[in-house]
Amino acid sequence: MSQVICAVLGGGRGTRLFPLTKERCKPAVPLAGKYRLIDIPVSNCLNSGYGSIFVITQFNTESLHRHVSRTYPFDALSGRFVEILSAEQTMDKSDWYQGTADAVRHNLRHLRLHAASHVLILSGDHLYRMDYHELIGHHDDRNADLTLAVQPVTAAQASSLGVLKVDAAGRIEAFAEKPSDEATLRDFALPRPTGTDPTTGEPLTHLASMGVYVFCPRVLRNLLMQGEEQDFGKEIIPSAIARYRVFSHIFTGYWEDIGTISAFYRANLELTMPQPRLNLFDPNWPTYTRARYLAPAKVNGARLRNALVAEGAMVDATEIDHCIVGVRSVVGEGCVLRDSILMGNDHYSASGFPGADLSVPEGPSKLGIQAGCRIEGAIIDKNVRIGESVVIRGRPGSGIDSDHETYHVRDGIVIVPRSQVLPAGSRISV
Repeated sequence: MSQVICAVLGGGRGTRLFPLTKERCKPAVPLAGKYRLIDIPVSNCLNSGYGSIFVITQFNTESLHRHVSRTYPFDALSGRFVEILSAEQTMDKSDWYQGTADAVRHNLRHLRLHAASHVLILSGDHLYRMDYHELIGHHDDRNADLTLAVQPVTAAQASSLGVLKVDAAGRIEAFAEKPSDEATLRDFALPRPTGTDPTTGEPLTHLASMGVYVFCPRVLRNLLMQGEEQDFGKEIIPSAIARYRVFSHIFTGYWEDIGTISAFYRANLELTMPQPRLNLFDPNWPTYTRARYLAPAKVNGARLRNALVAEGAMVDATEIDHCIVGVRSVVGEGCVLRDSILMGNDHYSASGFPGADLSVPEGPSKLGIQAGCRIEGAIIDKNVRIGESVVIRGRPGSGIDSDHETYHVRDGIVIVPRSQVLPAGSRISV
């Protein structure tokens, strides 16, 4: 009986997602109002039938560790587990992980390779839905040593990804990580486009790695232990192509690398549309997350359009259009929210729900968004306190970046960091 070991990489410092990664790693960033990014690869593993999952972490790990431990407490008799492998110093290793390959190398002794038939290596910050069983079947059919999941992309996308050349059988002949020069992009272009991008309409001219790898355990050990290469894309994959049977598996479904604030913002708000490319409502492929046992969302008189409202939210707004309203969000009377993401709260404000003890001090304002606010083009992180009549107007897609004491702007999107306080009457305009 085959034993597939899944290793989910917890990511580096996540500087391009700052300030969302100021106090958490990328896989712990909230998604769609109730999930975390880590729930996507873990759910893909479980739905594919693979329950031996390791999550390798290093930076800002507390939030991720807490989420994983509360979300995936499998019974000992089930044979399934999601185990955290945090960076550690040993008698042999005293430095931190230097890259994706180095992170796996540090943890080879924990991954139980002696009992594994395949090792599936995944990124913890990508948004997609894939049946890994099909990927591994393709790997076995080709008698491959290593298989990369790949996707057709545009020339503009190719420069930020790892691109590859394949022969008629799908065997990978060459690989280039994030090519920036036009000569390399031309050299790695497909003979003819395979279609067009559904968002931009641009032709799909290259094959790019998705950061999803299937290794034979012996091959993975050899590649990692016979050298000091630090990164899979830059070093391990090119080395493997020269020595082993390395194949591609083309995936044409939805896939998004949540590497920047703009990508995170677009991917989240697309989920609010009538027919998003990623369907969170598929009963045959659930997305697992922490069970919070909260009351249903309460909406009092608000006009909702293209909105996701998570459990435990209490909404008295006038209008919510093209927004995500996260768990335990509190939105006061007369508020207008458009094109924005509210990540919600980890708890309720003392006076933020009916029957609460009003004698508990609240500080500058209650937890949540108070009456009369207008918020457009923004990301409001968890546990933020926004006073009455605050106005936030972002300009997503404008390319404007700036940093301020109480907020940040990335590509015109206003981000209010976790636990920040905006006093009543504040004005933010990009």
